Amino acid sequence: MAVGIRGTGVILPAPGMGELVVSKNRKLLKAFIWFVLLAAMLSGCSGDSMAGYTRYSYEFLGSFDTVIRFVGYAKSQREFETMAKSGETRFMELHRLFDIYNDYEGINNIKTINDNAGIKPVEVSREIIDLIQFSKEWYNKTGGTVNIALGQVLNIWHEYRERGLDDPDGARLPPMEELLEAKQYCDISKVIVDPDDNTVFLADRNMSIDVGAIAKGFAVEIVAKELQEKGYSSFLISAGGNVKVVGRPMDSTRSKWGIGILDPDGAAQDEENSTLDTIYINQGSAVTSGDYQRYYTVDGRRYHHLIDPETLMPAFHYRSVTVYAMDSAQADFMSTTLFLLPYEKSRKLADDMEGIEAMWVFPDGSIQATDGMKSMLKVLGGATNK
Repeated sequence: MAVGIRGTGVILPAPGMGELVVSKNRKLLKAFIWFVLLAAMLSGCSGDSMAGYTRYSYEFLGSFDTVIRFVGYAKSQREFETMAKSGETRFMELHRLFDIYNDYEGINNIKTINDNAGIKPVEVSREIIDLIQFSKEWYNKTGGTVNIALGQVLNIWHEYRERGLDDPDGARLPPMEELLEAKQYCDISKVIVDPDDNTVFLADRNMSIDVGAIAKGFAVEIVAKELQEKGYSSFLISAGGNVKVVGRPMDSTRSKWGIGILDPDGAAQDEENSTLDTIYINQGSAVTSGDYQRYYTVDGRRYHHLIDPETLMPAFHYRSVTVYAMDSAQADFMSTTLFLLPYEKSRKLADDMEGIEAMWVFPDGSIQATDGMKSMLKVLGGATNK
């Protein structure tokens, strides 16, 4: 179908695009954006230009269970559209590869690996090899908090959450006995990767992997790097709670992109424009993990999707954790890791890791942040976009 235009220079996908979904999340169509781009940045795309560049925006739904938006500067609408459509195509390819729920003809993906647990190694694309190797490396580097081999436990929570969303009055928590049984099959050392043959083998037939804590950030980083290699040098990708920035905005008024960090209370009320603070950056990634996107309610209490591997229950230390890092995959992995750890351990890990900055929002509304993060924040640190 033809690409539609709304307003000057705003490129939108045609109806019906992006029908695939990675998960069965009932909240998909609400398209919660944990990070929201500042209204001033997104409104009126024809007014900001420098040396013949104009700002454009493009968004689509269907990849990684969220709305994905490209914002960037180009010398023509056609040039920007070429970039955005290239990025969309690549996101959909990665979506299929990292999918744990669906089969696709001619593709071995994460679901294929899980289906062959204890049976045989599965030959997969290099992107999957790199994703799993990265996940294992960072699992060891960060003390083993985020474990892609926790698939069986996460699947139980997913099923109970889906039932609870379908039947709120009958919503129940998974029995701890069931969770403890599943935990026996979560040994990440049994995720065996052969990078020479491009194969992955799950050595226990009862295990499965779930890459939800890292797949989106990993995909964002791949797409951003590939667009840079094609010559694009001033753009932003927003994928749910994951924002990647490449280069400064090409206008004469500012040198940094402003990204609004969503207020968890506003998010809980579907107020997508309720920002808690603004982070100003011209390179790198900012990622938020929060308790307000995938959740269901049992006996008046909200139970979200970020599961502590020790307690096998959702972690309730914070409302949200935002992480800045140059690499989107690292920021994604670390936002979940820091969210799952109590503050003393979480803060120490953030302080000890080079290139990681973080901000914690506690249940009582109080905020803590590393010094590096404060220097990038408008409210907390007085940062500007100049």
